[in-house]
Amino acid sequence: MEDSVFIGGGGENYAVKQGLTLKYANRHGLVAGATGTGKSVTLQILAEGFSKAGVPVFLSDVKGDLSGIAAAGSETFKLHQAFSDRAAKIGFDDYGYEAFPVTFWDLLGEQGHPVRTTVAEMGPLLLARLLELSEAQEGILNIAFRLADEQGLPLLDLKDLQALLVWVGENRKDLALRYGAISVASVGAIQRRLLILENQGGAKLFGEPALELTDIMMTDADGRGRINILAADKLMGSPRLYATFLLWLLSELFEELPEVGDPDKPKLVFFFDEAHLLFEDAPKALVDKVEQVARLIRSKGVGVYFISQNPSDIPEDILGQLGNRIQHALRAFTARDRKQLRLAAETYRDNPRFSTEDAIREVGVGEAVTSMLMKKGVPGIVERTLIRPPSSKLGPIDPSDRKQVINTSPVAGKYETLKDRRSAYEILKQRAEKAATDAEALEAQEEDMPAHEREFNAGRRYSGTRVTRSTSRTTRKQDSFGEAMGKMVMKELSGTTGRKLVRGILGSLFKGR
Repeated sequence: MEDSVFIGGGGENYAVKQGLTLKYANRHGLVAGATGTGKSVTLQILAEGFSKAGVPVFLSDVKGDLSGIAAAGSETFKLHQAFSDRAAKIGFDDYGYEAFPVTFWDLLGEQGHPVRTTVAEMGPLLLARLLELSEAQEGILNIAFRLADEQGLPLLDLKDLQALLVWVGENRKDLALRYGAISVASVGAIQRRLLILENQGGAKLFGEPALELTDIMMTDADGRGRINILAADKLMGSPRLYATFLLWLLSELFEELPEVGDPDKPKLVFFFDEAHLLFEDAPKALVDKVEQVARLIRSKGVGVYFISQNPSDIPEDILGQLGNRIQHALRAFTARDRKQLRLAAETYRDNPRFSTEDAIREVGVGEAVTSMLMKKGVPGIVERTLIRPPSSKLGPIDPSDRKQVINTSPVAGKYETLKDRRSAYEILKQRAEKAATDAEALEAQEEDMPAHEREFNAGRRYSGTRVTRSTSRTTRKQDSFGEAMGKMVMKELSGTTGRKLVRGILGSLFKGR
C-alpha cells in the first residue's frame, strides 16, 4: 500500500486491504452517506493518509470536530480498545497514534488565520451568486466591474464596490448610452444586499492581504503534507457565503496552477463538505463553471472530493467525473429514498458476492461500500469495507491547544493585520473632493467679479461677441411700454409656468369637444 492511501479492509472477514491509489487520486471522488454513518471519520482518515504521502490537504470543519487532527490519539480514549481491535481485524499492522501538521483558517478570523480575497478576484459571477442578485442586478454589477477595469479603480473590499455603485448611479444617464439603462432601484437593491452581507460578517472575506495559494500547499520538515482546516461551524450560518468561498478557492487553483499532466500523486487534495449547498438553486452558468473546473483541474494535479448525504445532491455531469467513491449507508424510508438508493447502486461495478443495493442499505457505522480507480483509471469492483480507525484525536482539541497551533504555524502573523491601500473608494473620494474644491473656487472667483461681469456670466442666452460699445451705425429707439410688456409676457409663456398654462388652456378646449 506504499503508493496508496489505506482506507480499510474488505473482502471475506475484511482481511483484504483497500486503498486509494495516489496516481489516480486527482481523478476526484465522492464521500456520501446519511447523517451519523461515519463520513467525518472517513474524511479524517483520508486527510491523514494524504498527509503521510506528502500531499497537502484543504478541508472544511463543518461540525467543529476535525481540529483533533492536530493532536495524537490517546490510549486513555474510550474507543481505544475498539480501534485496536479494528486495526487488527483489517491488517493495519503499524497502527499507532500521531498528530499531523495542521494550519487553521477562518473567514471570521476567530478560530484560525484570517483568509481573504479581493472583490476583483471574486468576480461578478460568484459575487452575484453570493448576493442572490436578479439578472438585471447582475448586469449592473458586470458594468461596475468593467468600469473598474477601464478607469483603473482597484476593487479590494466592500467599501470599494459600494463607492463604485454610488458613482454608477450618479452617472447612469451618461453610462446608459454605452451599457444600456441603469435603474436606480437595481443599484439600491445591490447596495442592500451588500449591507446584509456586511452584517453577516462577509465583509471580513474581502480585503488584503489576500490568500496566497502556496500557503495551502506546503509540507512540513518531515515531508508530510500540511492539512489546512477551515473553521466552518459558525460560517454555516451563512451557507451561501461558505459555498461561494470554497468555489472561489477551487476556481483560483484552476486558474493559477500550471499544467502537470498525470503526476504520481496530487499536488493538493480539496475536500468540499456539504456539497449540496453549492448546487441548490444554482444558475446554469455556475453549474457549468463547476463542471469545467472538475473536468480540467485534474491536469493541474488537484483532486476534488465532494462530501454530501446523497449522490443525487451532485449534478450528473459532475458526478460522472468522480471516479473514487466511498458510500456510507443510505436510509430508504420513502419511495423517493428507495429510488435514489437504487440509482446510487447502479453506478458501481457489481460484486458477485453481494447485492450492492442491499449493502448500501445495510452497512453499519464506520463501514462503507467502496470503489476505487484501478490501473488505467478503470473503476474497481464494489467492496464492503470496514474503515480504518484514525491515528489522530477523534473530536475537537481544546481552544488553548488550537491557539498554540495557530501561533506556531508557518503563516503566523502574515494575514492577521488588515491592509487598506489606495483603491476605488479612496480614488472616487478624492475625485469628489477635487470637484467640490473646484466648484468652491469657481464660486469664489465669480463673487469677486464686478456686478456686470456676474450678470453677464449668469445670462441664459448669448450670441455674438461682447463689445464695450455699440457697433451699429443706427441708434435703436427705446421700446415702448406696450412692447416691453409684450416681451415680458412672451418670456413667461416660454418658461415652465407658461407651458403649464398653455397645456391647461388647450386641455380645457379639447376636453370640451
